Amino acid sequence: MTTTQYQEIVDENGRVYRVGETPHDIMGRSRSWMVWLPWIAMMAVSVFEYGWGAVEGTLEEKYGWTLSDAFWLASIWAVFQAAVAFPAGRLREKNIVSARTAMLAGAVCSAVGYFTISHSGNLALAFAGYSVLGGIGAGLVYATCVNMVGKWYPEKRGARTGFVNGGFAYGAVPFIYVFAAFLTPANYSTILDVMGVYMLVAVGICGFLFKDPPKSWWPEDVDPLTWVRDRKSKTGGLAKNPPAVKQFSPMEAVRTGMLPLMWVCLVIIGGVSLFGINFQVPFAKVSHFGAFVAASSAGVLAVVNGTGRAVVGWASDKLGRRQTLTLVLVIAAVAQFGVLYAGNTHNLVLFMVFAFLTGFGGGAFYPLFAALVPDYFGENNNASNYGLVYSAKLVGGVGGGGLAAGVISVWGYTGAYILAGCIALLSAVLTLFLRQPGRKRHQLAETELVARRPSASAGG
Repeated sequence: MTTTQYQEIVDENGRVYRVGETPHDIMGRSRSWMVWLPWIAMMAVSVFEYGWGAVEGTLEEKYGWTLSDAFWLASIWAVFQAAVAFPAGRLREKNIVSARTAMLAGAVCSAVGYFTISHSGNLALAFAGYSVLGGIGAGLVYATCVNMVGKWYPEKRGARTGFVNGGFAYGAVPFIYVFAAFLTPANYSTILDVMGVYMLVAVGICGFLFKDPPKSWWPEDVDPLTWVRDRKSKTGGLAKNPPAVKQFSPMEAVRTGMLPLMWVCLVIIGGVSLFGINFQVPFAKVSHFGAFVAASSAGVLAVVNGTGRAVVGWASDKLGRRQTLTLVLVIAAVAQFGVLYAGNTHNLVLFMVFAFLTGFGGGAFYPLFAALVPDYFGENNNASNYGLVYSAKLVGGVGGGGLAAGVISVWGYTGAYILAGCIALLSAVLTLFLRQPGRKRHQLAETELVARRPSASAGG
């Protein structure tokens, strides 16, 4: 533990800044480690969500599972992956569980998930090992990594968080091709065991090197009050993304009505996103595009899903986070109809184009919600508040996996994609009602005038 002296500064919105300690004082190395290590760990567990569509066909053939069986496994995995976000955030905020402990537990549980489906076709055991333990493991890694990079880069949270978050998508790309090209009922056990060992080692090593900064830590070379003033003075910055009017506790955030509305929006679009991730490969195969094209479409989806998360941070600074979120959800909705049309008409070029749009629309909303939460409710309780919003994936995961498989069995892929596109549009409409708690419309207009007014030193 560092013995370096520090001071705590509180700004006009009640945000606390702990200033005076360097990363070397706290952990003996540069804070850039806390970008690269979380990124590597996120890539290691990405195969759970983004690789399942390429794995499930072989497991169905080997174990005699139905499409519904396979995607209920994915649904329950998503439930437990999301369920751990809020309790993990609370335990870490209260310093009850360290980042290292959470990551090491995540490494073991994630590996057990793949070892389970590698060695048993028993559905009950698969639900317990892959869905429950694997979901908890991946959830611990996800929540810890995203929160970790935000703590170490509080003044540059958007870009760094988007970069780390993206690893959770495109990290699966090599394995999607491996599964599509080599995974068979004859060798599946060896390949899935290797995946389990890979996650255990990669996440375990990264987690062992994790170190939390003190609560409210701020880099000593950046004056926080000057940083706040500079941020406000940027053209449009204050008007488009004004800071929270106060620091909301989780229950205060719930009572504003805005956190529940975010939760509902994320339930809907989270389900649509998981539907695209889970069923694009199966739909490509029934559309007669072949295994390589199916894998390529999934690879494009995963790459764009990850890289798009970083792009929207820049766009949201210019357009506003809520406005950018609405645009992203509209793109996600259009992509569902586009994939359906391209598949039914067997148009390979269009299918890949809309796979691109599905990837962008199906991933870019996550960092936007992550940025909206501190914008609306403040930074002091951000891990808990975002954990509540992210728990929407509990419900969305069920809709995007098991329930979607049921819809496909009754209405076919055409009915499922039309339904997905329509409810994605509903989510976009609901975002139009998001308003920053405690700030009236006329206050936003006044803020915009202040942001656009030339400073006295601007020279005319």
